[in-house]
Amino acid sequence: MSAIASFDSVSKKYGRAPALRATSLNLHRGVVGLLGPNGAGKTTMLRLLSTALPPSSGRIVVCGFDVTESHADRVEARRRIGYCPQEVTFPRGMTAFAFLDYLAVLKEWTDKGRRHAEVERVLDLVHLGDRGAMKIAKLSGGQRRRLAIAQALVGSPDLLILDEPTTGLDPEQRASLRGLLSGLAGTVLISTHQTEDVSALCDRVLVIDAGAIRFDGTVTELLATAAGRVHLGPAATSGAVQTWKTGTGLVRSVGGQPAPDSSVVDPSVEDAYLLLRSERHTPQGVNP
Repeated sequence: MSAIASFDSVSKKYGRAPALRATSLNLHRGVVGLLGPNGAGKTTMLRLLSTALPPSSGRIVVCGFDVTESHADRVEARRRIGYCPQEVTFPRGMTAFAFLDYLAVLKEWTDKGRRHAEVERVLDLVHLGDRGAMKIAKLSGGQRRRLAIAQALVGSPDLLILDEPTTGLDPEQRASLRGLLSGLAGTVLISTHQTEDVSALCDRVLVIDAGAIRFDGTVTELLATAAGRVHLGPAATSGAVQTWKTGTGLVRSVGGQPAPDSSVVDPSVEDAYLLLRSERHTPQGVNP
């Protein structure tokens, strides 16, 4: 199966500082979660993939179009991309419907009837069908976030790129968004700090740190890296990466040497992520 999007030795520098080191990557249909700390290169990767940012080196292909080759190819690729950045600035005074209608015009929806039907469709998808006539300034923070996601869904893009899409959403809204994204036919790339969204939704996980991919695999494969390394007991384990007291009164320890009175528990995506991060920063010969 051919890739929907690919990086071939793609890198990005800001001055002399590398934001993304030479990366090769293929994205196929399905939902891909992108995890990493702040400043790891997640947003840079998304902006490169969305064609909002040119690479310093390497080749990017989206839906068969080499976006590093020509302006014409970038335009063709953009017609097949939906992008929701972490921060979206909304025009003052516009209604939710007018905002989406304006963006649909920019996406070359010239037929007014079809365009308005598409705007109504994506408003319904994010459960804002009854808010179309409302001024954006009067929408709640969660409603504005859902409106930002709606604009990325216009035209059912082959590649949907979402940067922290669940920020500001309550648990019910997050669950609803998961249901929506899991039912899409194309490729969805989600950058998030919400590890529970990754475990609940994603077919594949990428962990990026310091501008480089540190893990690429399924959720099951990521969890396997932490198997036998998470413990629950009356006290923290020696050398643990992170510990915290749970609601049961017992202490959950990620990594380290377990005490005799502790027990092994199933790891979460967050546990596995914390262990991956710790291994990068652990000097050679030291066991976390």
